[in-house]
Amino acid sequence: MSLHIWDHFWDLRVKECPCDVHFCDWLEENNVREKAIFHFGTGGHHILGLHNVEKGLKNAILGITASPGEIRTYETMIVENPELGWGYKAYFGDIYQLDKRLLPMFDIVTLFHVGEFRGPENDSYGALTDYEMVKLLAGQTRPGGTMAFYAGSFAYEKGKIEHDRMVAEGYLTPKGQYKTLPLFERTTKPV
Repeated sequence: MSLHIWDHFWDLRVKECPCDVHFCDWLEENNVREKAIFHFGTGGHHILGLHNVEKGLKNAILGITASPGEIRTYETMIVENPELGWGYKAYFGDIYQLDKRLLPMFDIVTLFHVGEFRGPENDSYGALTDYEMVKLLAGQTRPGGTMAFYAGSFAYEKGKIEHDRMVAEGYLTPKGQYKTLPLFERTTKPV
């Protein structure tokens, strides 16, 4: 048994996967500043962190990746550009091993890659299910905060099941869609 990793490096391919760029656009268009953001799937490009610094948004972003190559790139980037490290932290690990005791409350949570990574390999070490992971992060999202999904994901049917379930259970309410990103508002219902 070993940790289920993503043994690939995802560079910026906007035509194939525009979710991170669309999220950066949403942040800028809505003047989202000084918020706490959790980001599932940093990509080797780390565009969200770079955009945060370049635009002076001063958000505090915690990203997670299961790609060793992507985390090595992050390490190089913050050594060469220490300013990036003030508002953008990338964490290496399996998102299905999150422990809420180690997480702060977030204003915004992106779950663009729900269902893309979860498989039998995760079961070998008792990892959370998609539902458990989404519910855990809903519980770490402030009431009135935003949870964003990605309708262009190859596994979006799984993400849709989970966000629809969170709506049915009263944890989220639909907030519309921005480009490829279905958005939901966190209700006041305790998780």
